[in-house]
Amino acid sequence: MADFATEPEIADGTQHVAALRKALGSVLFGQDQLIDQVICGLLSRGHLLLEGLPGLGKTELVKGLAHSLGLETKRIQFTPDLLPGDITGNPVLQEKDGHREFVFQPGPLFSNLVLADEINRASPKTQSALLEAMQERRVTVLGTTHSLPEPFFVLATQNPIELEGTYPLPEAQLDRFLFKLEVTRNSSATLEQIIKQRELGVEPEVEQVLTREQLQQLLDLTRRIYLPDVVANYIARIVTATHKGESNAANGVKYGASPRAALSLASAVKARALMHGRQNGSFEDVQALAVPVINHRIVLEYSARIEGETAGGMVRKIMTEIPVDSAALPKTLKESA
Repeated sequence: MADFATEPEIADGTQHVAALRKALGSVLFGQDQLIDQVICGLLSRGHLLLEGLPGLGKTELVKGLAHSLGLETKRIQFTPDLLPGDITGNPVLQEKDGHREFVFQPGPLFSNLVLADEINRASPKTQSALLEAMQERRVTVLGTTHSLPEPFFVLATQNPIELEGTYPLPEAQLDRFLFKLEVTRNSSATLEQIIKQRELGVEPEVEQVLTREQLQQLLDLTRRIYLPDVVANYIARIVTATHKGESNAANGVKYGASPRAALSLASAVKARALMHGRQNGSFEDVQALAVPVINHRIVLEYSARIEGETAGGMVRKIMTEIPVDSAALPKTLKESA
């Protein structure tokens, strides 16, 4: 039998997840679904893109996550004049033993958790400096490759592209984000809670709830969650259906999702299964995560956008068209192992 996650390990993992959920809930009020998606992305070892208007708590959520995990964190404020070397680091000429030589000085990218704040305010050239780091967890400067620390996460915030002074992220970079999550405005009841418990200019105190070792155990445990063949097949059929001609719902799609989208969705399904105390992924996990995983990875035709279609709406239509083979799903993990 393969080394699948056991029930006692799942129970311990869900306790750690509950502690992390509680810590983040003390930072961002009234956003339980968003917090769960952020934790799911973390367990999947994925990078996250948070989009929303200024002042909704995107940056505070990321900082709260860093404090609760006790990880080394660096913040990069993306601005129009930011250069690629300001992110990755640059070689600096230094004198050593009577000789001058270039010595690489690591940039803020060399950290466990990198907050890329307002990432779409920098030029596409600067944004693309993250491509190698996000995919291969390393950077290459002047032909020399430097490995990034483990674990390594990029949590980026961006303003809606309709705002002045923003640049759309390149498709290749969007594809490297596991989730694109929308941060919405608060209800009046949540605003009242914020007013009573927060003070302008004072950051909320967040205790560390997981050690680096416990986080690594959670990440390893997520990888050992079982993904049934029928669920993997369901993911493959959904991603394939995002391409034009593969489904009726995708007729307005110009470019469909990549194989990286399928791998990302599979990883996220395992993470959500762990969060819900299960040993294997399910169709329900796929349906809950397909939109945040795929919506930023497909490009719509101009005519579809004119008609008011959105990428998220297109993914939902595709899922209604792709059937679920529930009869083939094993009832228990042991039946499929």
